[in-house]
Amino acid sequence: MIDLKRILLPTDFSDSSGQAVRYACEFAARFDAELHLLHVLQDIVASVPEPGLAFPLPGDYMQELQASAEKALDKVLDADWEKDRKVVKTTRQGPPFLEIIRYARENDIDLIVMGTHGRSGLAHVLLGSVTEKVVRKAACPVLTVRPSGHQFTMP
Repeated sequence: MIDLKRILLPTDFSDSSGQAVRYACEFAARFDAELHLLHVLQDIVASVPEPGLAFPLPGDYMQELQASAEKALDKVLDADWEKDRKVVKTTRQGPPFLEIIRYARENDIDLIVMGTHGRSGLAHVLLGSVTEKVVRKAACPVLTVRPSGHQFTMP
């Protein structure tokens, strides 16, 4: 029998990651599992070819970004759903796919539930897919939720 004790819901606060919230909450409720919300802060300087040359960033840039992410994490779940359940909210900094996998390993996550952006073609080739990398590298099962797909219906 499958026993899910800890479920990870990585979020970038997009609509597609919002679709995964319903699935993660339903699994957490049915298995009485701990739900981990994770947002990974990707330093914009790391993605600029010549850091510091493109535009100056204020010294407290990452602290402000983290504070904003922590506030946003508080709005991901419905307050009524969350009040009687164990929920862990965390932010990390680094490459998103790597930090998601690292967090899952460090916290003995049993299932990762994440949305897909549905990119294809050139956008997918250029931007890559965090979800795809997590599916390939994670040690635990990964449930991917497409932006438009089947929805839960109560029996």
